[in-house]
Amino acid sequence: MRALGALRGVVERVWLVAAVVVLWELVTRAVDETYFPPPTKIIDALHELWFSGPASHVFLTDKAVDDFSTSLTHLFVGWALAGAAGVLAGAAIGRSRVLYDLLNPVLEFLRAIPPPTLVPFFIIVFQLGTTMQVVTIAFGVVWPVLLNTCDGVRTVDPLQLETARVFGVGRLRRLLTVTLPAASPKIFAGLRVALSFALILMVISELFGSTAGIGSELIGAQRSFELPRMWAGIVMLGLLGLMFNAVFMLLERRLLSWHTGAKRLAS
Repeated sequence: MRALGALRGVVERVWLVAAVVVLWELVTRAVDETYFPPPTKIIDALHELWFSGPASHVFLTDKAVDDFSTSLTHLFVGWALAGAAGVLAGAAIGRSRVLYDLLNPVLEFLRAIPPPTLVPFFIIVFQLGTTMQVVTIAFGVVWPVLLNTCDGVRTVDPLQLETARVFGVGRLRRLLTVTLPAASPKIFAGLRVALSFALILMVISELFGSTAGIGSELIGAQRSFELPRMWAGIVMLGLLGLMFNAVFMLLERRLLSWHTGAKRLAS
């Protein structure tokens, strides 16, 4: 029965996607528009470009190893730096009413600046290369983490903090064992949003002077008018985003299961 229920759940989730793909195939075949190739051509380009390698390399081509390793390294390094900086700064600002009132307008101003508009500035300061790409990603995705952490820290139940203080728990230990765990749902929400933004900024940063990476492949295919390859890059980005979100939500549920259980007990 469990297997049947699981199969039914899978069918309910994928039937619409399958229907859209079939409709896309039929319409694009009928219209025969160069700019919108059918899914079968996109899948062929995807296979030839990245997944036609030997079985010993998990069917990845040399280009796939080069592109994926470059892009994902930039993405995860930038995201991790932004996550660490956002949690540290957000916790510090959220714990201080004075700091929050002083810095909140500045943070909101910086958050409102579209990161792509700063790419020319980052190119001048850091030159073209890995540093510029990582900084672009980190600057663009730090704000959801920082602001969510700040908000989460500010909304921690004062009774919990006062109880810890009465029992002689020091400030650092109180931060690590009371404040951050209580704020962790909002912190994880910020990290999840930041991961989605990081994928977008990864592509944008690779459009400028990069010779490897998914973004570089996209702009190269567009310039050479190889539209199935360009669409293959777009589909690959969508699949990566879907996979990242699914894995992150699974980890979030596992790591925050104690928090959900505590809320149920409290209610």
